[in-house]
Amino acid sequence: MKKQKRRGRGLTILIVILALALTGAIVWGVAMAAQSLIQYGDSAQIGQKEEEEQISGESMDQETDTAPVEPELQEGLPRNRYDPACFIETDGIRTYDSDTVSGVAGVDVSAHQQDIDWAQVKAAGIEFAMIRLGYRGYVSGELALDEYFERNIQEAQDAGLQVGVYFFSQALNEEEAVEEAEYVLYWLEHYDITYPVVFDWEEVSAADARTNEMNMLLLTSCAKAFCETIENAGYRAGIYFNQAYGYQQFNLLSLKDYIFWLAQYEEVPTFVYNFQMLQYSNSGTVPGIEGPVDLNICFWNKG
Repeated sequence: MKKQKRRGRGLTILIVILALALTGAIVWGVAMAAQSLIQYGDSAQIGQKEEEEQISGESMDQETDTAPVEPELQEGLPRNRYDPACFIETDGIRTYDSDTVSGVAGVDVSAHQQDIDWAQVKAAGIEFAMIRLGYRGYVSGELALDEYFERNIQEAQDAGLQVGVYFFSQALNEEEAVEEAEYVLYWLEHYDITYPVVFDWEEVSAADARTNEMNMLLLTSCAKAFCETIENAGYRAGIYFNQAYGYQQFNLLSLKDYIFWLAQYEEVPTFVYNFQMLQYSNSGTVPGIEGPVDLNICFWNKG
């Protein structure tokens, strides 16, 4: 009888121990899941970009190999209405022509392209150029002028191209974004540009990058502060992004008053929302430019 009691007591203890272990595992799992959700909501990390060169040679490409997850459609954002049948490609350069919209060919360049023969570029059918004005260092945080900016903008305009500019931002807050915009305005003072001034924010995948803790709320507020400063000075402002940034990082509804410059390297852009400029290749070839160059279309309403 005593043996049976001992066995019963031992079995009871074992069951209690197992129950406590199971409860602890469940509590730990719930806590980890909650922590993950909180981190995603408050500090979702921007998808990092592999940086093969120093910032001074950065070539402005955001496209990734993985397809972005399309979120639920946001009300208040116009949809992509471009007709796939209206894209035209000649010698690797695309344009667009429908009853209501015309799309002209362009390039975007920086010091990465070095010396450019802009007369040849114009003769090849390129009508506009987006030129990098400058950048903020991803470690030092210092602002710097692209070493080819003044030459590129002057020679492109002399050759008859329409010109806009972009700034490679590494702003961490609204104050730095405004500082970048004011830097751009200072260097644009002596030039008459007809295309947008674009905020180009990209995260650099380096251990010492100052932007490693950037999140969606900060990124959107930086873009808005930059664009507001630019438009208050009388220029048209825009934001550059790829599909992943457009769906998951920028709050586009808060930025809908600005030009959207989409990077999507496919035959036909499938991004759900409307955009006014499209970077469709980072490996184009254009007479007058040595090596690969980014190719773009800018869409204009007819009439």
